[in-house]
Amino acid sequence: MELHQLRYFVTVADKGGFTRAAEACFVSQPSLSQQIIKLERELGHRLFDRLGRTVKLTEAGHAAYAHAISILRSVDEIEDSVIAATDPEKGAITVGAIPTIAPYLMPALIKRFAKTYPESVISIHEDLTAETERRCAVGEIDIGIIATPPANSALRSQELFTEEMLLALPANHRLANKKRIGLEDVAGEPFVLMNELHCLGEQVVGFCHKQGCLPVVRCVGVQLLTIQQLVALGRGVSLIPAMAAQSDKRCAYRSLAAPKPQRTIRMIWHKDRYQSQLVRAFLEVLAGCGKL
Repeated sequence: MELHQLRYFVTVADKGGFTRAAEACFVSQPSLSQQIIKLERELGHRLFDRLGRTVKLTEAGHAAYAHAISILRSVDEIEDSVIAATDPEKGAITVGAIPTIAPYLMPALIKRFAKTYPESVISIHEDLTAETERRCAVGEIDIGIIATPPANSALRSQELFTEEMLLALPANHRLANKKRIGLEDVAGEPFVLMNELHCLGEQVVGFCHKQGCLPVVRCVGVQLLTIQQLVALGRGVSLIPAMAAQSDKRCAYRSLAAPKPQRTIRMIWHKDRYQSQLVRAFLEVLAGCGKL
């Protein structure tokens, strides 16, 4: 078997079809299909069940997929290590970050890193926590930035900083001028929260429940900007990470009385994956991001 056959095989599995895989690999569909057939013949088993325009891995395909991912990751790491060894300042880094962190933390971080490594290439992938962990575990990204402890045992993590979540109010809200605001003051207020797929939504609800408050959720959104706009329009109140509140002038933000709601930002990486000099340098800058 050849490496390009393994890459085609993995891409077909990831894309769920030969047409999309061929487009992703920049080859014709007949050529890609022929290579998959050759790989199946060499292994002596069908790797896919062809279901019209879609395909699904067979039992043999699932077994082959895990090994193919490992082989391709090792090959990519060889290429990365050679590039890093010959010219570490011109390497590439792929960082994954959840949407409630990426737009607020990454620009300043990249600006700071570029001062030392101006020719480096940094790619940012915004996605939910589970997908960020998955990509980190399979080697699709070098570093992940999340706000919960990683669930995957293949990953290591390091706490970066803890940030407060502030109470977001409409500018003319009755509580905006109150000196001390406790969670009990907003217990009867309608809340605007993130969708349950986002860890932030779970964290807010969890904090409220822990304090004996059952928030009445009026609206649910998938972006912090949407949540902030809805609060500004008087649709309810919310708890917003401090980093997202800094640049927003539409809402009134207040710190709640103790116990204050908080979240801890962490960086994650694969415990066994090779780290280039550039990746290690980025980790060092990231470790100091609480001082940015």
